[in-house]
Amino acid sequence: MLTKAKQILGNRDIVLKIIITFLILLVFKAGTYIPVPLMDTNYIKTLIASTDFLTVLNAFSGGGLANFSILALGISPYITASIVVQMLQMVIPRLKSWAEEGEAGKQKINRVTRYTTIIVSLVQALLIIFSLGSTPDDILGNTLIKYNNMYWVFYFYMALVITAGSAFTMWLADLITRHGIGNGSSMIIVAGIISSIPTMFSVLSTKYLSNPNGLNIFLYILIIVLYVAMILAVVFFEGAVRKVPVQYANRQAGQQGSNIPIKLNSANVIPVIFASTILSIPLTIIGVLNLSTSTSTPAYWINQVFSTSEPIGIALYVLLIIFFSFFYSFMQVDPEKISDNLEKQGAFIPGYRPGEETKQQLSKMLFRITLIGSVYLAIVALVPIIVTKAFGFSSADGSSSIVVGGTSLIIIVGVAIETFKQIETQSETKDYKGFLD
Repeated sequence: MLTKAKQILGNRDIVLKIIITFLILLVFKAGTYIPVPLMDTNYIKTLIASTDFLTVLNAFSGGGLANFSILALGISPYITASIVVQMLQMVIPRLKSWAEEGEAGKQKINRVTRYTTIIVSLVQALLIIFSLGSTPDDILGNTLIKYNNMYWVFYFYMALVITAGSAFTMWLADLITRHGIGNGSSMIIVAGIISSIPTMFSVLSTKYLSNPNGLNIFLYILIIVLYVAMILAVVFFEGAVRKVPVQYANRQAGQQGSNIPIKLNSANVIPVIFASTILSIPLTIIGVLNLSTSTSTPAYWINQVFSTSEPIGIALYVLLIIFFSFFYSFMQVDPEKISDNLEKQGAFIPGYRPGEETKQQLSKMLFRITLIGSVYLAIVALVPIIVTKAFGFSSADGSSSIVVGGTSLIIIVGVAIETFKQIETQSETKDYKGFLD
């Protein structure tokens, strides 16, 4: 490990890229403290603490949403747009043909993704602003009461500012990808999540150690242990890979073959994001229309079905995660395409004929692996909900910001693994170049 660290730190290009990455992330973090004009930030901080979906969105934006900054949405609109464009490739022939054109087609798809990001950002900003308060006075504060009849003008202005902030964040992510280390979008998300961890532990200490007694100290230690256990579990499962052996017909006996690595969690955190988004849409509409959720009203039943704080909502949440895990895994790892590529290369899976039989075997393997991976993903997504209920975290004392486990850890661990692999590859490439030169 020390040898690897010395090898990396001894590479001037990698060190420079790491420094550039940190400087860009500092610029992003500074932007999360610049508030959008006209917004009553005290009101939104109280609201976010009591809303699960906004809490997650706030973590992804590095606290920018709680401050209602110009970077309130962070990189999330770009991630949403990327997923949408990727899925549209399955149904729109033009996008599918671009995906197969190499670098030129990739640039066209990136351009479409950027335009889609602007649209998604504007829509998200307007939805969040309209769902924040029951009256314009809640959002704009007392200073603009006399302009209530034109509140929509101020709403649209704030949405444009937030959209510009999302475009700026997208530009910062591109700078990291081109001149820094790792994928820029992933690095910005991870930076936002990590920056919220000190606040989480500060609130945790205030809750349990301000009035220390035997039970409080025990609960404090228990939560820390749970957090460490979740990190270890996520690291193990995210690194789990099923290697399918492959042999080549033109190789002599005794020569080593290769394998097809299939991750346990091929879909990564996408199913959880999709499930959360779908569940949040009806609740957002209720908030925008300011509907009462009292017993026996339609809004009450909508809240029961789509809220992750209710049993029916939790069950639907789990089913959606499992469904999207299978959907996205089979989209990422296409058994038919793999089977065709193996047949073209004169390769086969031992014990199975090339073509249809190989495709069926790969489908069976992927189904079994994804079944385990989807259950793991659902458990990880449910841990914050269970812990919140079990330990009584609430917005009243600010402890709703305490999240043990969840999708944040999957993102952090996944990005850390991929970034380390990239750094390791670049350091080794540099060594090989030096040797050859």
